[in-house]
Amino acid sequence: MKLFRNILNTVKPHFEKGGKLEKMYPAYDAFETFLFVPDHTTKLGSHIRDAIDLKRTMITVLIALMPALLFGMWNVGQLHFTAIGESFTLMSAFTFGALKMLPLIAISYGVGLSIEFAFAISRGHSVNEGYLVTGMLIPMVMPIDIPLWMLAVSVVFAVIIGKEVFGGTGMNILNPALTARAFLFFAYPTYMSGDKVWIHTGEKMTVDGFSGATPLADLAANIPVDMSLISSFFNGTIPGSVGETSTIAIFIGAAILIFTGIGSWRTMLSVFIGGYIMSLLFNLWGVNELMLLPAHLHLILGGFAFGAVFMATDPVTAAQTNKGKYIVGFLIGVFAIIIRVFNPAYPEGMMMAILLLNIFAPLVDHYVIAANIKRRLKRIKT
Repeated sequence: MKLFRNILNTVKPHFEKGGKLEKMYPAYDAFETFLFVPDHTTKLGSHIRDAIDLKRTMITVLIALMPALLFGMWNVGQLHFTAIGESFTLMSAFTFGALKMLPLIAISYGVGLSIEFAFAISRGHSVNEGYLVTGMLIPMVMPIDIPLWMLAVSVVFAVIIGKEVFGGTGMNILNPALTARAFLFFAYPTYMSGDKVWIHTGEKMTVDGFSGATPLADLAANIPVDMSLISSFFNGTIPGSVGETSTIAIFIGAAILIFTGIGSWRTMLSVFIGGYIMSLLFNLWGVNELMLLPAHLHLILGGFAFGAVFMATDPVTAAQTNKGKYIVGFLIGVFAIIIRVFNPAYPEGMMMAILLLNIFAPLVDHYVIAANIKRRLKRIKT
């Protein structure tokens, strides 16, 4: 690291005020901040000295995403080889999945960071580290065979329309990663649904009896779920987005976020409670396979667990008050199941539920704070 420090110290004068590359200072600052602890200090007002900063927060979330990402890479490979009827090893499956996933990650970061750098330079402020997580989340919630140009377009839309128009990191009202997925879902629906998009089969035909449809897609078509596959649902050896299939890997990530204090356990818990209660109510009223599906299975299928752990807990777009986190989280779980059950064309309702509650989260916080103020004023009077 000393070598990098010397290189940065050598070129730094060119980027500082009066240097030839003065306007490019935000780009230099971004690289320096990424490699080393930033030396920025507050100049005015009260402040708290703490070891945590935005960079450490984002890196912690990336670490929490690693179990789901690594498992997802292996799952892409094993589904591919199973679909074409070839034998495989742990390493061959993982290697295949990694080679399919890495271009998606590269495009996501390349396009997204380029836009972030451009806006930072034009506005004359530092590049925020918020896209470190968004850049990983976007490819993790996409089909593995999504065209690279399509992914790039979704990233452009998510960063510009979903984030920068509101002022950048900390100002956006919608989760950028889900904004990217929503854009592709409505702009290019054939690439985001069906039984052909979740598994890469290449030029070869799939073996007889193999279905590339997700369990939720089968349920939406009123095909009963095979209860013998429940362990596969929980482990994640099923078709779906790279990051969303393994509930075990997602729960490992949740434990990391809760232990480090980065993710809100209140939001996570209330999402699962809301989804479970709504599922139980539908079980009593069940007239189709999605309504009859046991409540606990609703929580491990599709993107429900991934959304509850990594999307609903977004510190920018989620509720900020503790009571608000319970309310918003509960409503996310409720609406996710409602959308899943009542919209056969879109059985995965987690994305729309989170985006909907992103919009209403500030309103929930407003009324929570107003109620607290009203209660304290009454206490003063008495």
